[in-house]
Amino acid sequence: MNDNYQVEVKAAPAAADGRRLRVGVIGLGIGRLHIEGWLQHPNVDVVAIADPDLERLAKVGDQFSIPARYDSAEAMLAAEQLDVVSVCTPNKYHKALTLAAFDAGCHVLCEKPMAMNATEGREMLEAARRAGKRLMINFSYRFSAQSRALKAQVDAGRFGDFYFGRTVWHRRRGMPGFGGWFGTKALAGGGPLIDLGVHRLDLALWLMGYPKPTWVMGSTYDPIARELAERSGKAFDVEDLAAALIRFDNGATLALEASWAANIREAELMETRLLGTKAGLLQHNLNEGYTFDAHIFMEQDGAQFDMHLNPSAAQAHSAMHDYAEAILNERPHPAPGEEGLIVMEILDAIYASARSGEPVRIGSTAHG
Repeated sequence: MNDNYQVEVKAAPAAADGRRLRVGVIGLGIGRLHIEGWLQHPNVDVVAIADPDLERLAKVGDQFSIPARYDSAEAMLAAEQLDVVSVCTPNKYHKALTLAAFDAGCHVLCEKPMAMNATEGREMLEAARRAGKRLMINFSYRFSAQSRALKAQVDAGRFGDFYFGRTVWHRRRGMPGFGGWFGTKALAGGGPLIDLGVHRLDLALWLMGYPKPTWVMGSTYDPIARELAERSGKAFDVEDLAAALIRFDNGATLALEASWAANIREAELMETRLLGTKAGLLQHNLNEGYTFDAHIFMEQDGAQFDMHLNPSAAQAHSAMHDYAEAILNERPHPAPGEEGLIVMEILDAIYASARSGEPVRIGSTAHG
């Protein structure tokens, strides 16, 4: 038995008093998408950008007609009176730039992963509290129309209690900027686990209600990328595939998989399955690309029943839009730094388990 279920996602109103947010963006790789996301909101002005690549700085500045352009984040923060800053740099610089933005009186939207490790994440949260500012992490995959529709069904009690799940992001061959910072542990902190797996991990945890993790068993591998790097003379010292089993204090378990290089059929495979006591869910990518579908599986009146969620993409807004709404209307914001820290603690534990070959309890990891 099948059915299509139309879900309406309503946009929250903009600030009633007409306040506007002045936003600056640091790093114009993924930062270009941040600019687009901020500009979805009618009460946001992206007034300044910073990037050491002067050619990119000029190109992006011209594209979005942004007047103030700086070759360093420090210069931008010193010269501009900003309300919010997007930090969109290599992972190594997330903590330092976030702290600098707090010192300049700004709220921060930091790209994922939150930091290089959980220790840095805790420092960022402590700095936010001292400054009285907000810290949000750009876990962008929870903001799609399909993810929002599934979350609405979770909140309505459709699934009962989740007890098992599997969340994956695999690529057949897809190492970003091979030989660049993504494949360098000193700049990225890790490979596809910290780059791709972080998205699917957050999505699953968010749908599950962010249960408290207790221990993980993890493994990492690099046979494909290591050989490619050796043949081409490229720098590469992180994994090309990671897998883990995560146990939570409510007894639930979650399997996590992420790869940049794996001998699979699909060019790109993204999938999150969660099994609940009343129903199960599936969110997956279509045609090996970056559009998604969502389904619910249950029993109804003695029959197996499948529900296809069909929300309008136009009804979903970017993470930046929702952050602006929260700030302007003084409401709690989505994807808070506290959830980013839980993700970092899990990632640290997975890497520690992979090094030791043993299960690792959350809170007992030593990053190195």
